[in-house]
Amino acid sequence: MGILSFIKEVCVQKAVYWGSPGSDGYKRTYADAEQLEPPEDGVRWDETAEVMTDDQGKEFVTKAQVMCPKELDVGGLLYLGDKEDLTEEEKSDPRKVEGAREIRRVDKTPLFKSKDEFVYQIYVG
Repeated sequence: MGILSFIKEVCVQKAVYWGSPGSDGYKRTYADAEQLEPPEDGVRWDETAEVMTDDQGKEFVTKAQVMCPKELDVGGLLYLGDKEDLTEEEKSDPRKVEGAREIRRVDKTPLFKSKDEFVYQIYVG
């Protein structure tokens, strides 16, 4: 079993992801809700509190560390659960989803003996 297969084997939880964070001049905007689902891009969500530093050097307390075989955007939102359990309003406005958390930091680690395959450790606040 290769390391990527192992990572996909342990990333067995579903999550909903809203990427491409931006602004329309009035409020934050995000891409459409995307289901992250095993076996291809499930997550391993570990609830933990730890003081971290973001890419601007500001300290924050992470509420969870999430392993994923897919790269996610800093500033995007992540929710542990199934997209089908959300209302249409929640799918279109993730700020209304109780438990959706902002991605504050993403660490990218190359897989052993690989130049183009990575595992991502995502820290949410």
